[in-house]
This record gives sequence, structure tokens and C-alpha cells, in this order.
Amino acid sequence: MTLRPLTLAVMAVLCAAPLDDVVARSAEAAPASSTPAEITIEPARFAPPPISAMPEEPASRLRPLITRYRADREALEHVRSLVDDGREPLYAPSRAQLRAGLVANWQARLAELDTNTLNQDDRLDRLLLQRELALDATAQTFGKERYEALRGLLPGYDDLVALLEARRDLRQADPRRTADVLERVRRDLEARASRLTAASGAPEVSPTLALRAAQHASALRRGLEDWHTYQSGYDPQFSWWVDAPYAALDKQLEAHGTLLRDKLGGAADPETLRADPIGDAAIAEALAAEGVDYSPAELMAAAEKELAWCQAEMDKAAREMGARDWREALERVKQHHVAPGEQPRLVVELADEAVHFLEARDLLTVPDGAKRDWRMTMLTPEYQLQAPFFLGGQDVWVAFPTDGMPHERKLNALRGNNRHFSRAVVHHELIPGHHLQHWYAQRHSTHRSSFDSPFWTEGWALYWELRLYDMGFAGTPEDRVGMLFWRSHRAARILFSLGVQSGRMTPDEAVALLVERVGHEPENAKAEVRRSIAGDYGPLYQVAYLVGGWQFRALHEERVTRGGWSEREFHDRVMREGSMPIRFLRERLFDRVGGEAPQEPWHFLDSPANTSAR
Repeated sequence: MTLRPLTLAVMAVLCAAPLDDVVARSAEAAPASSTPAEITIEPARFAPPPISAMPEEPASRLRPLITRYRADREALEHVRSLVDDGREPLYAPSRAQLRAGLVANWQARLAELDTNTLNQDDRLDRLLLQRELALDATAQTFGKERYEALRGLLPGYDDLVALLEARRDLRQADPRRTADVLERVRRDLEARASRLTAASGAPEVSPTLALRAAQHASALRRGLEDWHTYQSGYDPQFSWWVDAPYAALDKQLEAHGTLLRDKLGGAADPETLRADPIGDAAIAEALAAEGVDYSPAELMAAAEKELAWCQAEMDKAAREMGARDWREALERVKQHHVAPGEQPRLVVELADEAVHFLEARDLLTVPDGAKRDWRMTMLTPEYQLQAPFFLGGQDVWVAFPTDGMPHERKLNALRGNNRHFSRAVVHHELIPGHHLQHWYAQRHSTHRSSFDSPFWTEGWALYWELRLYDMGFAGTPEDRVGMLFWRSHRAARILFSLGVQSGRMTPDEAVALLVERVGHEPENAKAEVRRSIAGDYGPLYQVAYLVGGWQFRALHEERVTRGGWSEREFHDRVMREGSMPIRFLRERLFDRVGGEAPQEPWHFLDSPANTSAR
């Protein structure tokens, strides 16, 4: 799993780079000694290969256009952002108008291109940019609809946003008029809160809408704080008129947000799980944008079959272990954890094991620099409340109990990060998974970085979990149980993500699903669901793991099993093409990119490679 903005950008590094970034470490533990172990530096690990060995990047007519659009979009976002902490749900009319104009103008420019003069790569880039523009337009419409639904809970919302946008227009606030606005909004909020508090019988607003409004109230406070600091103290008239009504409004906004969140939203306890479903129509649109030609019901049916297949396989492993069933086998596996302080050493051992397995079978190119071009950080106890297992991307973040954790949490963390579970995810986070993706993305088709899709990002790492299992990477029944646990988890993610986002399943029911049908520890299950619905990830992000894995398996069957490509040729080509929805990648690998997005349905679940889901 990657850290996404979380944009879904990579989390800020928590500690300085360890020496192991440039040190070749043995997979076996060094013996304890009072003398420091000898360190061997390998400078060649980061040396460039000969020029003749570097693959040439094809000339691109679209690359400059993509670069320009990205710069224009980033400039707009930089200038028009109303809250600078990256957590802004606010709807701003002027910004929305500018975004709509940017999208419309770029769509017109792309329409001027004669696709008959474009090669395959340029056609692909054109389609990907068209898709990104269309998604931006859809997101704007969706954001406005959700804003309209909550306006009644936040009187004065538009007036406050207008103040924030005026600052972005480089207009100084008129002190007297601004004070009047702030005081009027404060009184309106106070009156609205009184009516909400006095309401009896059926609630006036749904908990979901109340929580969404509470997020907007919090964002308004953060935006106004920065807005106030900008002029107060520098303009004596502003300070004289505005400081007092601003302080009163800030206090009222805080109280109003608390009312919305705690009383109407039912989230007074920070441990409470609350979701904000996007609904069936938005789910269908999101799947279509990813080129997934299946309905939510069809994907959930496939996930049920995958989950049943995993449990049958776990029962086989359980019999080899002498256990009664998969639950007892899973319980035994959870006891196989390393001692405190030994988890980092285990991560290095498991990372090297995966690389050796790949290279021995010539499955793909693992550049020498990539083998140690990563850092390791231990997740804090606080972060493990939301991410109780490994995370990764450019680097790897390791979950393991700390000495200050309550006893029960320590046991949960030990059991959830045992040797066999860890063995099943280290290669997902590092090589051939996310770290290798990051390594290639920095060096090949870099202009496609903004076309990222979770079905490509997480699907690739999950695809390798499926392939490695098929190839016997799990040599013991305990290791098979570890891999099957995570595979079951991916299937359950489809079930609870689509269930919660459609509004047909509650977060608590999602937790129960993970505990009862996958075998999660209750606290770990709760943390997984919390992370999935917190808003740091797109609503279909968790669906993308296994669905993307199924797509890659089907594509491998088409190009390698039946198409005659070698394993290395296929996997290296995928990495060099860069990130995009797998449906578009499929067209490029068959050299059939046209002037329009592919229309013929791709029934990847019908592939012989995906029998476990059929």
C-alpha cells in the first residue's frame, strides 16, 4: 500500500537517511560484538550504466503540452488555495470558474491536434491528458453538489469564502465592512446552532452531512486564521476594527463545528468510525474512468469467489500444519514474530529474498541502484492507529510495537506483523512493488506522473503477490497462510469499500467483516477501515488493489502466455511506460492506440489467469 494524500503524495520522511542507503548489508545477522562490523561501500551501486545500455525515450510531441498544463494547473492551485495545509474541502466560486476555464481551454487545444499525424505514444498521451481534464471537470461538479447540500448548516459560508478569495486577488480587506461581515456571520451561526440544539424528534440533518459540514467549518477556521494574520498588525485600522469580531467568530465557528461533529454527527469519541459515501452514480463514473467494465455488484461477486478460494487454500495449508482449520492455522502463524528490535533486520532479509527469487527466474530487470535505494522508518505509535501494517512507496515504513504501547496494543501489533505476514508484504512495498515503481517512474516516461491510477500503482504490487504465490514463493504452509491472509484481505476490501461507499454497509460492519472472514485482530481491523474512509485516499483506492491485480494478470496472459513475450520483456515494458489506467496500457502494449479512448469492453475476469475469481 502506498502513502497517498496522504496526494496521495508520499508522507514526509520521519528521520534522517540511514547509512544503509549506501551500504551493502548481509541478509544474515552479524554476530554480536563490541567491535563495529566492517562496512563495505559500493560506489558502483549508484553509477550510471553505459550510454549504449540506456533505453532511449521516444520523441514526444505531447510531452511539452503535458508539462505546460501541469505547470498551469499547479500555478492556479498555488495562487487560489485558501488553506495552506493541504486539507481543504472548501468550495470557492472564483477558483472553480478559473479551473473550468483552464479545462475548457486545454480541451480546445487538444481538439486542434490531428490524431492521424500522431504516433502511438503521442496518441496515448493525448488520451491520458483528455482523461485528466475530464476527471477535473467531473470533480468540480461533484464538489459543487456536495457544497450545495451543506450550505444550510453553515450560514455565512459564502461571505467568509469571499473574504479568503479577495485576499488571493491581492485585495486588502476594508476594515469596517469586514468587521460587519464577521459579526453578521457570527450571529447567524449562533442562531443556527440554537435551532439545531433545540430540534427534537427526528434529526434535522443526517450524521454524514453534519460531519461533512464540520470539516468545512474547520477548514474555514484555518483559512481565516491565515487571512487574519496577513493583515492584522500591519494595518492599524484593520486591527482596530477586525480583531475583536474575528476572535468572536472563530470561537463561534469552533463551537459550531463541535456541535456538528459531536452531537449531530455522533463522533464525540475520536475512535468513532464515520463514512461519507459517494453513492452509486459516482462509483459507476469512477469505475468507467478507470476502464473497468464491470458493475459494483459484479466486482463484489468476484471478490466473494476470491475470498472463498483463499479460505479453501488456507484449509489445505492448515491440514499440512496439523491444524483443524484455517482459523487455527492463522492463529499459529500470528505467534511467529521476531523479538523486539529485530523487525528491521527481518525486513532487509525479506527484501533480499524477493530480489533473489526474481533474478533467479529472470522475471524482470532489477537495477543495482534500486536494491538499496530506499530508507527504512519505524511507524510511530500514533500513526499505527491508522496504519497498523507496513507502508511504502519510495521508502518503507515498518509497523511494530513500541515499549510505551498499552499491553493489548503491543500484542495486536506483534500478531499483525508476524514473520509470515511480513514476508507477504515486504516485496509489495519494495521490489518488485512500489519502490521499483518509484525507481522507474523517476527515470522513464516522467511526463506521465500526473496520470497516476491506483489500479496501476496498487494493482502492480498486488499482481506480484498473485504471481509469486503461483510460482511457489511461499515454500512452507505457514508462508502460504501469510500470503493468503493478505489476499483474503484484498478481496474483503472490495466488499467493504463498495459497500461503504454505496451506503449499504456501515464502517462497523466493515470491521466485523475483516475480523470474522479474514482473521484480523479487532483493533487492526478498525485501523484498516479508519484509514480507508478517512479521506486521505480516493473512495475506490482499496478496490484498486485486487481489481488492478486481476487486470495485470489478464494482460500478462495475453502478452506472455499467449502472445510470446518473455517475462522480462513484459514486466520491463510495463515499468518503462509509466503510470496510467491499465486499460490504456493494454492498448499501448498491443500498438492499437486510436484517436478515442478504447470502447470495446475488456472482460479481464474471464481470463484463464483469474480462475479464482470466476
